[in-house]
Amino acid sequence: MEGDRRREQIYKELSSSRQPVSGMELAKKFGVSRQIIVQDIALLRAVNKNILSTNKGYVLYIPQTEAKARRSFPVCHTDGQIRDELYTIVDCGGTVLDVVIAHDIYGQITVDLLLKNRTDVDEFTDRIEKSASLPLKELTGGEHWHTVEADTPQILDYIAEKLKEKGYFR
Repeated sequence: MEGDRRREQIYKELSSSRQPVSGMELAKKFGVSRQIIVQDIALLRAVNKNILSTNKGYVLYIPQTEAKARRSFPVCHTDGQIRDELYTIVDCGGTVLDVVIAHDIYGQITVDLLLKNRTDVDEFTDRIEKSASLPLKELTGGEHWHTVEADTPQILDYIAEKLKEKGYFR
């Protein structure tokens, strides 16, 4: 399959999917390597296609017509507190869009998460627990930020209050 046509099909696949689609799934479907899919996604992004890479796979990000409130929360906690910190945010009505660290050598590193509920948090934290890799926060002594989206600024205030109560807010 020609590259332009494959990229068009990848974009259609992401547009019609209600769930993230992994690079391996796309590679199998189109009969190419996962690395080719990574390159195709990069080329699609270069022409302003809003494709996010999450821990579950690729998703097409379609901005909502109704603006949501967003805030970046500076946090710090142990590995054992990751699940509780994320539960706190989603239980209060927030969506954890990403995790960000400020690395001394590489600068800002941002990874999309898109955690909307406890199921998303459980899947994410289970992957951390089963992996030999360490969470990004380990590169910065536990300090990191989460960009959180909610329906109103008041919900974000409530999330900040709860994170402070638990000692996670910096």
